[in-house]
Amino acid sequence: MGHADRSRELAGLLQLLHRARDAVSAEQLGFIIVNESQQLLPYRQAAVWREGLHRHVTALSGLAELDPTAPYMQWLSRVFRHLAEAGGQEAGQDSRLLEAGDLPTALAEDWSSWLPAHALWLPLGEQGAWLLAREMPWSDYERKLAEELAHGYGHALLRFAPRRNWRELAGQWLRPGRKQRRLLIAALLLACMPIRLSVLARGEVTPQNPVLLRAPLSGVIDRIQVQPNQRVKAGDPLFDLDATSLAGQFAMAARERDAAQESFRASAQLAVTDDKGKLAMAQDRAKLEEKSIAAEYTGLELQRLHVTAPSAGVVVFSDCNDWQGKAVTVGEKVMTLADPAHVELAAWLPAAEAIDVAPGGKITLYPNASPTESYDAEIIRVAYKAEAVEGGLLAYRLQARFVDGDKPRLGQMGTARVYGDWVPLIYYALRRPLTAARQWLGW
Repeated sequence: MGHADRSRELAGLLQLLHRARDAVSAEQLGFIIVNESQQLLPYRQAAVWREGLHRHVTALSGLAELDPTAPYMQWLSRVFRHLAEAGGQEAGQDSRLLEAGDLPTALAEDWSSWLPAHALWLPLGEQGAWLLAREMPWSDYERKLAEELAHGYGHALLRFAPRRNWRELAGQWLRPGRKQRRLLIAALLLACMPIRLSVLARGEVTPQNPVLLRAPLSGVIDRIQVQPNQRVKAGDPLFDLDATSLAGQFAMAARERDAAQESFRASAQLAVTDDKGKLAMAQDRAKLEEKSIAAEYTGLELQRLHVTAPSAGVVVFSDCNDWQGKAVTVGEKVMTLADPAHVELAAWLPAAEAIDVAPGGKITLYPNASPTESYDAEIIRVAYKAEAVEGGLLAYRLQARFVDGDKPRLGQMGTARVYGDWVPLIYYALRRPLTAARQWLGW
């Protein structure tokens, strides 16, 4: 082939590619591909196959309108579909020479009725494929030239490629094939992969076996003598109740006791000389004992107004100003005496996300103040009844003891991850949606 012929072929190639880029519709571009390509490549028949949700033949050489029910169209569609399912239309694959023997028997029997002996199949990128057929075999040079032309046509078809919606993507993924079977097996294996069921809950570090310091009498707190989280020793003063009323009662009882004692002394002297005075002395003795008991009881109550620490530890309460001058009733909790070396974890498991937990289960605390630290604990108690917590939610209270040597600081707050049984990953992912659907549907 001379230099002039190569120049004409190059000019024809550039002209066809220019025409393809200037096409205003997919139909016009299909006409160019199957008809005007004869200016560069000699062939007798040509067809274009488009990929998508509905895969079909979109252009045939020599025909302006296509009839999908025609036998030739139906046979050609089966050929293209067979080549696509066989993996011959993947992006980037080179052209392929086809003959009747390369097809299944059912398709090969009708080859001579519809196509010449030699065909050339060329991919158009991801948009489809192009089939050329003629009586003479294809040379390597013609094959390379056709591949370059097909590459340009495929790029031009991208302009008219429909945007894929979820239906097309679903159809592509659900289309039977080796890749889909592998993905299905991988999805089934992933869905059956065991994973530890867990739920997040609010957690707090609480004292273990704390001593509750309650108001010994009903009254008003006069003074708090310690600060929150202060260490105290046994006998240290903690808080005092207002003694104004009780001090007056004690003074009155003491005076009544003194008056009864004077009356008893006078009766005792009179009883020495008068027999009738003995009866009065007995009455005065009883009254003296009554007043003495009342004065002694009031004195003991006055002493109880000063609350001291029964043992060493740390006093836990909110703030001095919250209690200063506050009226309390007998037995009302004022503060807690705790040992900071003996702490445990309290967690509130939301009732809406409750899982099967039992003593001995695992729970991990992630403190808010220490994002890089975590503490493992073992559940020792599980409340059988949910109670209202902050926000009006219902939650089950869990108590757990820390298993490691290092323990968090008393009063520290954080997020607790409560672990349950091992379940498949599909159950872990669909547990909450299924629960919501069951509550909504009522089954």
